[in-house]
Amino acid sequence: MEIRKITIAGAGTMGYSMAEIFARKGYDVILWNHRSATLERAKTKIAPDMVNHISYTTDPAAFRGRDLIVENIVEDLAAKSDFYKTYSPLADEQTIIATNTSGLSINTLAKSVKGPERFLGMHWFNPPTLIPLIEIIKNDHTRDEVAKTIYDLALSIGKKPAIVEKDAPGFAANRIQLAVIREALSMVKKGIISKEGIDAVMKYGLGFRWACLGPLETADFGGLDVFAHISEYLMPDLEDSHEVPSLLAEKVKEGHLGVKTGEGFYRYDGDKAARATRERDRKLKALYDALYK
Repeated sequence: MEIRKITIAGAGTMGYSMAEIFARKGYDVILWNHRSATLERAKTKIAPDMVNHISYTTDPAAFRGRDLIVENIVEDLAAKSDFYKTYSPLADEQTIIATNTSGLSINTLAKSVKGPERFLGMHWFNPPTLIPLIEIIKNDHTRDEVAKTIYDLALSIGKKPAIVEKDAPGFAANRIQLAVIREALSMVKKGIISKEGIDAVMKYGLGFRWACLGPLETADFGGLDVFAHISEYLMPDLEDSHEVPSLLAEKVKEGHLGVKTGEGFYRYDGDKAARATRERDRKLKALYDALYK
C-alpha cells in the first residue's frame, strides 16, 4: 500500500507539525481544520520554507482521494467519534485512517469509523519534530498490511515506530511513564528523595541509559538473575495505588499545571517557561543528533 497523498485533520500544534514533517519529505499534504482562523495561525508556525508546500482548507473534499488521513482534533472521545461518523464515509475505501490520540481506546473509536479494518492509532509525541517515537496501535480488526504500511511510512520520515499489537489504556509509552511517575511521587511524598533528586536519578542514570538501551535490554546486560533477585525483595515495597498520586492531584486542584500556568512541581514565572522550553529542545536535538544522525 503506497502512501503519497496525506490529509492531516486538525491544525493545532501536533497537526501543523505533522504537516510540515510530511511535506518536507515530499508528500502531498493537505492540512484541514473546521475553522479557517486556526489554519491561518498554523501558517505562522510552520517553517517559512515549507509553508507553501502544504494545502490548507476547511472543505470536506480534503478527505476524498487520499491515501492516508491522520486525525488530530481535540482529545475528546465524543468529538472524535462524531468526526469519524461524519468524515470517514467520505474517504475512499482503500484510504487508511489513523488517530493521533494519546490514550483514547482505539477499539472504541473504531466503532465510529466506516471500515474499522483500515483504522489504527498513530501516536506521535510532543514535540513531534524532535521525538522520534511513533506508536502504531491496532484495533481488533486492523489489517496487518495497514499497520505495516504506517510502520514503513514512519521510517520514511525518519521516525522510530513501534507496533502495539493490542489496544490497551495508555498504549505502551504512557503506561510505562505513569508507572514511573507513580513511584517517583510516592518516594517524594515519603521523604525518601526530593523532587530535584528524583529528576536527577532519571536524567543522569535511568533516562541516560534508557536512551540507548530499553529496559529489557538493560536487564539482559545486568543479568536476569540479578533483576530477579532484586524483584524478590523490591516488588512488595513498590507503590501499587490505583488512585491519582496525591501530590499530582493537589497541584491540579491548586491550578498549578506546569509550564503552561507558570508553576507545577517547579516554578516557571517570568521568562523561565520560554527558557526551559528552549533548553529542553536543545537537549533533545543534541541527543537525537548524537544517537541517530
